[in-house]
Amino acid sequence: MMRDSLFTISFSVEDTYEQDKKIVTALLSVLVVLLLFFGLQRLVEPKYADDVPEGNFTAEYYDETTEHDVLLVGDCEVYENIDPMYLWKQYGITSYIRGNAQQLTWQSYYLLEEALQYETPKVVIYNVQALTHGEPQREEYNRMTLDGMKWSKIKYQAIQASMCSGENMLDYIFPILRYHGRILELNQNDLTYYNKARKVTHNGYYMRIDVLPVSESDVADTEWLFGTDTEEEEEIQDPWEEIEGADEALEDPWGEIDGADADEAQDSAADSTTKEGELFGEYPMEYLDKMRRLCEANDITLILMKAPSLAPEWYESDNRQVEEYAQKYQLTYINFYDLLEETGIDYETDTYDGGLHMNLSGADKLSKYLGRVLSEEYGLADHRDDEALKKVYNEKYTFYLDMQEKQQEEIDTYGEIRSY
Repeated sequence: MMRDSLFTISFSVEDTYEQDKKIVTALLSVLVVLLLFFGLQRLVEPKYADDVPEGNFTAEYYDETTEHDVLLVGDCEVYENIDPMYLWKQYGITSYIRGNAQQLTWQSYYLLEEALQYETPKVVIYNVQALTHGEPQREEYNRMTLDGMKWSKIKYQAIQASMCSGENMLDYIFPILRYHGRILELNQNDLTYYNKARKVTHNGYYMRIDVLPVSESDVADTEWLFGTDTEEEEEIQDPWEEIEGADEALEDPWGEIDGADADEAQDSAADSTTKEGELFGEYPMEYLDKMRRLCEANDITLILMKAPSLAPEWYESDNRQVEEYAQKYQLTYINFYDLLEETGIDYETDTYDGGLHMNLSGADKLSKYLGRVLSEEYGLADHRDDEALKKVYNEKYTFYLDMQEKQQEEIDTYGEIRSY
């Protein structure tokens, strides 16, 4: 009888061991499959390393270790025209730009809402150009803005608000479903930047030190702003149609994303915007209202800004609508078109792409004006005596100067900037 009991116990223990072994084996198998799946997914995701640096802007924000008194949100008209390093060196103002190529109003709202989970700035500045876009525009720009966000309810809502016809949420949840075609187009960048994307901004600012005067370029029309046409008197329907490979790059950026030209200038000038006399759409205005209320709820000052880009045209009707909105809600509206003389902007020396965006020289001129307004009119503190912040920003400034030097080396060697 005792023998039978021992045999039963032994069999029971052995049976339990075999069952546990099967469970552990199954769990390990699932873990291996998941690791392979997510490893392959990361491999095929675009790294935006060289020709498309804008794709890394969103994710860089999460590397910040200090809070900021100013957050700027918007499209290329903010991340190429305002220089946070200048604001720090000249005024001691801490700032960060949460901007992306063709960042639409609802995307700016959700990026701001997400940022407020990490910090509460004293001032938020929104560049109003995107109000001219009344609906989602292009998947490739959605991706560059949204893929870099950390997963949260806010990212889910941002994707829902942004998806174009034909897009679906599952492709955002599992990017491999969208990017699997890149498996045949992988290159060295996919290995080099597998774990960590290449850092390309300075607190969200995209630096360019090269110069392309408006008089030597046909991408922008100056007549609408200055009243005289400095170029041939023909309407520019699509200034990008002459750029080699531009159309092909935007048709399918997922197969050969590393060769795509993602400069938002192509999008800004070529995509549809409002016409003279038209009202902004309900969709962007709804999100501007949400942004305003979000700032009010957090005791944050909201400032509206319009950068002095020569394209697309900023109609008087567009400007009037922003002025009326600002007046209605007692917001400051800084229209840099009205401040060209005061800021000293010169489209022959202060732009790197014929007047669409500012180079470093132009960005610093706009930042000089903005810094004075923030310090004198809004009383933002000078933090340059804060030892902890000084240490952080000294490291940032070293990277900032290093990039200037490397860009100049490329200009001297190739006659152009190739890596930034």
